[in-house]
Amino acid sequence: MVDTLTSNADATPEINTRLWSTLIRNLTPYTPGEQPKHDNLCKLNTNENPFPPSPKVAEAIAQVLLNQADHLKRYPAPESDELRAVMAQVYQVAPNQIFVGNGSDEVLAHIFACFFVKDRSVLTPDIGYSFYPVYADTFHVDLVTIALKADFSIDVDDYRRPCSGIIIANPNAPTGVLLPLADIEKLLQEHRNAVIVIDEAYIDFADIPNASAVSLINKYDNLVVTQTFSKSRSLAGLRVGMAFANHSLIEALNRYKNSFNSYPLDRLAQAGAVASLQDNDYFVACNQKVIALRHDVTQALTQLGFTVLPSQANFVFAKPPASMGETIQVFEKLRAQGVIVRHFNKPKISSYLRITIGNAEQNQRLLDTLTTLV
Repeated sequence: MVDTLTSNADATPEINTRLWSTLIRNLTPYTPGEQPKHDNLCKLNTNENPFPPSPKVAEAIAQVLLNQADHLKRYPAPESDELRAVMAQVYQVAPNQIFVGNGSDEVLAHIFACFFVKDRSVLTPDIGYSFYPVYADTFHVDLVTIALKADFSIDVDDYRRPCSGIIIANPNAPTGVLLPLADIEKLLQEHRNAVIVIDEAYIDFADIPNASAVSLINKYDNLVVTQTFSKSRSLAGLRVGMAFANHSLIEALNRYKNSFNSYPLDRLAQAGAVASLQDNDYFVACNQKVIALRHDVTQALTQLGFTVLPSQANFVFAKPPASMGETIQVFEKLRAQGVIVRHFNKPKISSYLRITIGNAEQNQRLLDTLTTLV
């Protein structure tokens, strides 16, 4: 049992904002998932993959350090040419339809800067990735939220209004609900002069065939699809993200990147990402394990009285039964036992917990702890 998860660090000194810009003073930063530094935690709060990356990743990085360590004094390939070439083969697109960056968060920030016009609104679900409002504030974009339906799904008919762009996480975060490809096409057809961004951080965990919108980039020149190596490829520590789009949109991203940071991916990240792509059997096997574990956790939570949304991600969004008390109390009781999940104190979702799918042992510890709360 963990007695406390609070930090014993010295108190933070008072911040003097006298020299800050107005932009920084008015920003409300994104709050990442807690990364507590304690032993024996069951950490199910940041949607990290419970399985390690392909063994080939470590081998590739070791080879760089062994054979090319002297090259670390040289800048890496600015356009990650080898990585994009391998990605093109895997995703069946052209290299000039791929943009890579330092995690998909950086890629998304570039997208806000490149494609969303300041004097026209950008549409997004009212429940979605909480980084989007931060980007909107940073780039002075008018972000307009569209209410999800009562079942937390998206009604694309609600997006029939003028805009400079639409951005949707799919599967959605934090709900895990998937928007069908047919609905994405409907948005693309109805907004031909707006950039439609489909943020697919969790798409590889979908058990529905051909769920990704990458297959549509040759058909629609207003589509950008973002993905990441952090989740399904277990490489959150390397920070590799990407966007797929027609070459004209990719060129815009490259122009902005080269005005911001010409070398977003270091040599080790590029080598590790290439090795991950080259071990497809391992990638598929791990994803299938997560999907099976998600099914098991969903069933077990339902049996405990939880309301669990249909998830196509590596997490579930679940509402505890009334017998367990208020959701925040369930969150705190789990935390006291060293089981860390995510609670969002926001309208419409404060009664839910987002629970990352762990390995079998972690999931069982979660369920055993919850059983004591019934």
